[in-house]
Amino acid sequence: MTSFAQQSSNTQQTTAQTSTPADPPVVPAKQAQSNAPTSPDIKRQEETGTSNDRLFYALPNFLTVETKNVPPLSPAQKFWVVTRGSFDVIQIPWYGLLSGVSQAENSEPGYGQGASGYGKRYAAYFADGTIENYFTGAILPVVLRQDPRYYQLGKGSFWHRTEYAISRIFVTRTDAGAAQFNYSEIVGSALSSGISTYSYHPHGDRNLRNTASVWGTQVGYDTLTLGVKEFWPDIRRKLNKRRHPAE
Repeated sequence: MTSFAQQSSNTQQTTAQTSTPADPPVVPAKQAQSNAPTSPDIKRQEETGTSNDRLFYALPNFLTVETKNVPPLSPAQKFWVVTRGSFDVIQIPWYGLLSGVSQAENSEPGYGQGASGYGKRYAAYFADGTIENYFTGAILPVVLRQDPRYYQLGKGSFWHRTEYAISRIFVTRTDAGAAQFNYSEIVGSALSSGISTYSYHPHGDRNLRNTASVWGTQVGYDTLTLGVKEFWPDIRRKLNKRRHPAE
């Protein structure tokens, strides 16, 4: 009996010595994602709720976020981020370009030509853009408690993402995260169009037809911009890899 017990004990010791090490504990998917490294841009968005990004490294893109893990924006934050983007230095040449195109096409001829006409067009473009930014990004979002940010989808086919981007003109989030009709965009752009048309645009253009035209132009431009916002992060990452290849 003693010999059998010793043999059994020796067998157990040998098995313990020759057994393979235990596998590391499996980390749940959600925990693994939370432990994954985060880029500085995403980290900033998660902390502040806004971005520091620029479309094509130039145009302000501060209300586009690439993650859903962001805090809600306070009324003061909504006004601040719109102010920051509306009076960014890049807006000076941007509105200058738009004014030049408008003058070349002689749109709204009541402005005239020459330096005076160009100056009037420049002031009108700057005012139009600024008023619309405040109505769609700050004033109505605060009053209606809507979220003015664009949440990049970042996955799926090209057409699926394009459809999603276009739909954001009509669908947005509330501050609580629920889906809601985008009154801030549709109504806000309409209000800004009416204010600009009947206040400082040429007298001959102060009519409902021109107001509707300005409104349609603004909504169309915003729709195009949303498409760019959806795919710009992908383009930016590819460009950054080319500029800074991994060593």
